[in-house]
Amino acid sequence: MEMVKDMKSDTIAAVATGMTDSGIGIVRISGEDSIDVVDKIYRTKSGKYGLRDFKSHTIHYGYIVEGEKCNQGNVVLEESKVIDEVMVSLMKAPNSYTAEDTVEINCHGGVLMVNRVLETVLRNGARLAEPGEFTKRAFLNGRIDLSKAEAVMDIIHSKNRFALKNSVSQLRGAVSDEVSKLRDEIIYEIAFIESALDDPEHISLDGYQDRLSKKVDGILLRLKKMMDSAENGKVLKEGINTVIVGKPNAGKSSFLNVLVGEEKAIVTDIAGTTRDALEEHINLNGICLNLIDTAGIRFTEDVVEKIGVERAKKYALNADLIVYVIDASISLDENDDEIIDMIAGKKTIVLLNKTDLDAFVTEDMVLEKMGSRWGERMDLDDDLKSSCGKNIFSDIHMIKVSMKENIGMDVFEDTIKNMFLHGKISFDDEVIITNMRHKEAIMDAYDSMLQVKKSIEEDMPEDFYSIDLMSCYSSLGMIIGEEVGEDLVNEIFSKFCMGK
Repeated sequence: MEMVKDMKSDTIAAVATGMTDSGIGIVRISGEDSIDVVDKIYRTKSGKYGLRDFKSHTIHYGYIVEGEKCNQGNVVLEESKVIDEVMVSLMKAPNSYTAEDTVEINCHGGVLMVNRVLETVLRNGARLAEPGEFTKRAFLNGRIDLSKAEAVMDIIHSKNRFALKNSVSQLRGAVSDEVSKLRDEIIYEIAFIESALDDPEHISLDGYQDRLSKKVDGILLRLKKMMDSAENGKVLKEGINTVIVGKPNAGKSSFLNVLVGEEKAIVTDIAGTTRDALEEHINLNGICLNLIDTAGIRFTEDVVEKIGVERAKKYALNADLIVYVIDASISLDENDDEIIDMIAGKKTIVLLNKTDLDAFVTEDMVLEKMGSRWGERMDLDDDLKSSCGKNIFSDIHMIKVSMKENIGMDVFEDTIKNMFLHGKISFDDEVIITNMRHKEAIMDAYDSMLQVKKSIEEDMPEDFYSIDLMSCYSSLGMIIGEEVGEDLVNEIFSKFCMGK
């Protein structure tokens, strides 16, 4: 197992709260000298110091002071030496977040005050912590594994309640527990094979292939379930990149405003009002939509509008979801042909808007035009044929709506859930993979286990099983940090915020 060997044991400090005006600011100090560092600058109301004499996990009222004269025993506090009135939390090793002696100074909030307290700590023996260094030390000291460490950052960046609840579940061990169980089962089989090969007189491999085959099938099933959950996990963690397209005046900006709940986009009767992309992030009953409202797609001589149309096409190319807004009160034309060509093979929700007016465009008309244009292209374009599958309409959903009357938006929400959340999500007993690094490791483990199954079917010698079982074991170890090197650890924690 490759592990980080040169862990710094010096004392680190950083601001653990947001750098903004607030009621409270926290300066966190961790390391073997953290108590001594704070002892130099902390005094009780009577002028006493000596945090090391206090019990762990206690909070103490006093002052942060400055000046070398304050370091000599118990002194009478000079008002000019007082920086701030504080509460100091003491957590002694190993029962702290980092498993080291840790002190947190709770001072008055505000950028100036918090920075002054931090500077005082740094002048008295601590150094400024690197991004994520507190959590990195918790990992290196064995208090949490790597998947739990990554869950800490996911909690901080959660965009909705589903993502938050899943991140908390991972911090409590949902992923690491399942991975550890799988590794325990795999290492048992490896040990059994190695023992049998070393001592065939006492350990028989008769009938072992059948037993191992059943075990492999069970592990494959569990790995597959975790891989499949990654699609839900991506939606929960990152949201759905959603691009709104349509002709000018179809109701795209009105649709955006209805979702956001306020007038974010300018809505007029003048075609081409939206010239550039407008981005918004909304929470739709727990699912995040990263919305981009684009310029209306049409042939135009206007240079600025033409640039907006080209950008709309570019955004649509990389979208997870296309919302194609059609003005159902006017007929389809060559501009719709261009849009339909552009969205071929993409997950799409078609909104037949302005249903409060006399409808001219029907669902059948749209499907007929899509079938005609896509059918012609699929005869020539193998990539499109592959992306659409056997049913070219499998990823197309149509909804009749009216932005003016707010009709159909509840159906839109239900459609989003059905398209992107596969099955009901329960965090009580379900492991949901939200980390791409974890997904790749599970895929590697799955491939290794498939190789074991192939070796069994081809009646290969038992040592072939052991090689691929060990490969699977190592891949899963990447998730919890049992098989990682220093470069990967540093890369992961460099993405953390300061003070965490």
